[in-house]
Amino acid sequence: MGRDNLSESRRKEERSQWTMFIEDISVLQWVFSFLFLGTFCLILMVYLMFTSLWLIPTLCCTWQIYDWHTPEKGGRRTKFVRSWEVWRHFRDYFPVKLVKTAELNSSKNYILGCHPHGIMCFGAFSCFSTDRNRFAETFPGVRPTLAVLAGLFRIPILREYLMCAGLLPVSKASLDYALSNMGLGNAVVIIIGGAEESLASSPGVNNVVMKQRKGFVRLALQHGADLVPVYSFGENELFPQVVLSDGSVGRRLQALFKQVMGFAPCLFTGGRWLLLPYRRPVTTVVGHPITVPWVHHPTQEQVDHYHKLYMEALSELFHTHKMSCGLAETHELRII
Repeated sequence: MGRDNLSESRRKEERSQWTMFIEDISVLQWVFSFLFLGTFCLILMVYLMFTSLWLIPTLCCTWQIYDWHTPEKGGRRTKFVRSWEVWRHFRDYFPVKLVKTAELNSSKNYILGCHPHGIMCFGAFSCFSTDRNRFAETFPGVRPTLAVLAGLFRIPILREYLMCAGLLPVSKASLDYALSNMGLGNAVVIIIGGAEESLASSPGVNNVVMKQRKGFVRLALQHGADLVPVYSFGENELFPQVVLSDGSVGRRLQALFKQVMGFAPCLFTGGRWLLLPYRRPVTTVVGHPITVPWVHHPTQEQVDHYHKLYMEALSELFHTHKMSCGLAETHELRII
């Protein structure tokens, strides 16, 4: 009996180690995709042009030219990619949890402002670009769409992968189409702080960049889409970042790279294998919707008014849920 119990204990330990390894690989492949897949696709296309397989990149480029506007017209979402088993292991690594605080009516459209950006937006990706956090069951009839850097959709192969996962460019044409030509029940998810906010990401820090970010509010007014604040608690705890001083050469290079490329390279360290984030819970809390009227030509006063309401709602969401999501009572939200 004792030997059987020992064998069972060993089997459980081996199974646990194997599960953790699979979770590590699931997250690592996504980290590599986030950091290097675009560059790899470009290099591969150029390389193949000078080989006997030159027809492959030629056909890819021809197809991309023909299909140029598809990302801005709803893309090509597939349930197959969004429900891959790898995303379940990805979710369980941290784990990532989706929390609902209010109903979202499927007869309306929404703009979900997601904060903070963190280094790689793990919470936003898991909850809104995969089906493994049960968004469809949590908010019946509402379809989430994560909007990301528009330039990524100009890279061959990568654009197809992004569209299959249901991602769209964060461009005015794309967002206008999603909110006016795809019916009701659409929830466009925008990471408001973007690249600038990623540079402010650090464990123990809760900075969100949005005081001057008002385009999403104007867009909401123009389409009568309700605004919903979303906060991913724990996102900033995943990677310690090397923060450069504002006057340093490195900081200026980061700012220049952001201006040219649209995103900023961050200097960070991870856990295992240096690139893996630390295993910290990420809880993505979806707040109460702010009712927004339809105004075809909103005034600056109207934009400022709903922007203020949004910031207040985000602050309330943060302070209401911070302790239940692992933060201390002393943690404050700093809006910059």
